[in-house]
Amino acid sequence: MKRSKNSSRLILLLILVIFFVTFSTISVEARKHQTKKNKPHKHKKGKGGNENSPGSNSSRPAPVPQPPSGPYPPQSNIFDVLSFGAKGDGVSDDSKALLASWDAACKVPGATVEIPSEFKFLVNPITLQGPCMPNLVLQIDGTLLAPSKVGSWQKFSLYQWILFKWVSNFTILGTGIVDGQGSDWWSPSQVYDIQKKSKNIPGMKPTALRFYSGYDVSVRNIKIINSPQCHLKFDSSKGIKVENITISSPENSPNTDGIHLQNTQDVEIQHSNIGCGDDCVSIQTGCSNIHIHHINCGPGHGISLGSLGKDNTVACVSNIVVENISIQNTLSGVRIKTWQGGIGSVKNVSFSNIQVSDVKVPIMIDQYYCDKSTFCKNQTGAVAILGVKYDRIIGTFSAQPIHLACSKEIPCTDVDLIDIQLRPSPGYRGLKQALCWNSYGKSEAPLVPSSMDYCLSSVGGPLRRIARSHEHMCFPGKLV
Repeated sequence: MKRSKNSSRLILLLILVIFFVTFSTISVEARKHQTKKNKPHKHKKGKGGNENSPGSNSSRPAPVPQPPSGPYPPQSNIFDVLSFGAKGDGVSDDSKALLASWDAACKVPGATVEIPSEFKFLVNPITLQGPCMPNLVLQIDGTLLAPSKVGSWQKFSLYQWILFKWVSNFTILGTGIVDGQGSDWWSPSQVYDIQKKSKNIPGMKPTALRFYSGYDVSVRNIKIINSPQCHLKFDSSKGIKVENITISSPENSPNTDGIHLQNTQDVEIQHSNIGCGDDCVSIQTGCSNIHIHHINCGPGHGISLGSLGKDNTVACVSNIVVENISIQNTLSGVRIKTWQGGIGSVKNVSFSNIQVSDVKVPIMIDQYYCDKSTFCKNQTGAVAILGVKYDRIIGTFSAQPIHLACSKEIPCTDVDLIDIQLRPSPGYRGLKQALCWNSYGKSEAPLVPSSMDYCLSSVGGPLRRIARSHEHMCFPGKLV
């Protein structure tokens, strides 16, 4: 019985050994066959090689091999300009690389065009055009540099440096810098000398970043500096959000508006720092539903509506809210400026909780605006101004507390002055009296200086009808 058990164990062990040897032999043969099967085939030179691979020294910009008619690989939604041939040395022209990365990303939903940190990219005037797939992002972590010499700009490119055209559902963000390198443009002698030599530099100067016909656009966190003229412009656009950006150029840099809005609706600008040589924010004709809040403004010319109605044109601005603003060392605080002879209306405007420090004229309506060195002729027409509220404007002035110069033919109506407390800056020796001309509305204490108590006259029905008669130019269907 014991021998029978031992024999059974020996037979079982022998069977296992035979099975193991057989399985090992089959596995080795299978691996040999697979290796032979996967052996690469030789290709003729120049046909289907790896000249576009990321490690190639080729100058062609494609970051990943891609069939001419096929889509970009769906897993690749980061388009780094360095992968498209950009040098990032601040000297080489990286315009083509930026354009190539934009064109590729434009076709991919949720794509990001990346301007990497620690690199400087010289970019000549360029148009980045849509429409693109949704949720496109331009991530600026490095520095974009404009051409620094006035003479290097072509005549046709003087309107803007970087134009975003027909983009929607689009975001610019990052920790980087957009540097317009505009100092040469600020020197009249420099521009005049180049005009004299080349005869192709008109009075126009380029805006750094301009959006034309954009929808649902967001700009966040970046820094825009030293633009030749305006830093950030939105033209004929809708659904704009600007948040936590910094705009900076010297106080003596002429016409360098921070943010310029024209024919643009539904805008929110918030929690940003703007210092420049002109208006921190400029709101032009065709703008409505604008909300500006939590902005530090200065140096510059303050926050302005206008100028409006130049050369007898129609101007329409409505539903503007400016609140929780700090303004320091500026030419004006919050102002409305219109040319004589204009048509249209400015209505439903609110300036509230504005802190001013050493501002020349904190509150201003000027319907006799003229930026010409020569005399502007008197005209009877004017853009009507109605429904403007100033509420809690507090701080110091260095020239005059309030200046309301309204049209004789079309006075300002429904102007409210509520809780205005403006005192002279230390060492001030100028006018302490309010200047008010043809302005109608109501005021509520406290009012400092006390001369504001007599600033506004009571408004009657006939005056309202005169002002509202101009609304039909902006709201054709409205009865007046």
